[in-house]
This record gives sequence, structure tokens and C-alpha cells, in this order.
Amino acid sequence: MSQEVTEITFESLGLTKSLDKMTAKELRQMIVAKIPSIVGASGMQKDDLVKAVKDVFGIVDGEGGVSPYKDQIFTIKKTIREMRVQKGTVEARQERTKLRRKINKLKKRSRRLARAL
Repeated sequence: MSQEVTEITFESLGLTKSLDKMTAKELRQMIVAKIPSIVGASGMQKDDLVKAVKDVFGIVDGEGGVSPYKDQIFTIKKTIREMRVQKGTVEARQERTKLRRKINKLKKRSRRLARAL
């Protein structure tokens, strides 16, 4: 029997909130379903679960750690800059308002990703 090993990325976990804000039950379910390399998750405490997930992805605790969402944040900010230039060239008020709202949503999303850890 050959087992197919797939590379798991932090983004592929599809987290909607930070690891520290997840409950122990949510962490266990995620680990069992998506991170088979962590063994014994059902008997771990929340702190141990968070540490195990961070160890798997090489996330360092404390300030100054690089966000695993760095590439996504960079892409979002690039899109925002492009939309601002586009907003300056559009004359229709309705279109400017649409662009402004899209920019606002993207800014909020990038902030959420930056705070994710």
C-alpha cells in the first residue's frame, strides 16, 4: 500500500479566527481532519494543541513573527493601490463609490489576516 503524502499549508487550513481564539474542541477537530502528522491530539490541552500546530508550520510565538499570510496581505495591498489609481480616473460618482467600498473591504480583510496570529 502506498500512501499519498500531500503538502499541508497554513492557508489550506481555512481558518476563520486565530489559533488562540479557537476552542480546544475546534482545534482537535481541525487537527484530526487536516493535520495527520500531529498524533495524540485527543488527549492534549488547548495550549499543547496550539503549540503543536505552530510547530508544524514553523510559527514562532511573540511579536515580530512573520505572518503566514504575508503573501496574501501583500497581494491585497497591491490590489488596493491599483484600485486607488483606478478610482482617481473614474468620473462617475457611482463607480467611485463602488471602488471605495471594495477598497474598504480589502483593507479590513488585510487587517484581519495580519491579526490572525
